[in-house]
Amino acid sequence: MGVRREARELALQILYALDVNPATGLRETLQTFREEQGDIPATIREFAEGLVVGVQEHRETIDTAIKARSRNWALARMPRVDLNVMRLATYELMFRNDIPKKVTINEAIEIARRFGDKDSPAFVNGILDEIEACAKTEEPAED
Repeated sequence: MGVRREARELALQILYALDVNPATGLRETLQTFREEQGDIPATIREFAEGLVVGVQEHRETIDTAIKARSRNWALARMPRVDLNVMRLATYELMFRNDIPKKVTINEAIEIARRFGDKDSPAFVNGILDEIEACAKTEEPAED
């Protein structure tokens, strides 16, 4: 498994932890993961934490983009894993111009396949394809 895949999977775990226990806060959650995952190489940890911080900084915009493309699905009803995979990928699609869009979508599908249920890859792919299509017609996002 590649460094960025490992980092994305770690970022998913951190985002999930924040989602199910928001009172803990970003700083404390990151600190807990650093302590529990002390053997993770710095490159993986730094990329993962950068993704998490980016998602948290742009969460309102990200959630709005996901909600606009998820017909008949309120964010609160979505499986937490699927939602956080999409948040992570949407952040990359909208705010990380250094990562190829197709790579982001493929990684999200594979992570959804690993951590979600049997319907997760198709659900995640459908939403992200629409977000990516809209991003092509909009101004490039600034980080």
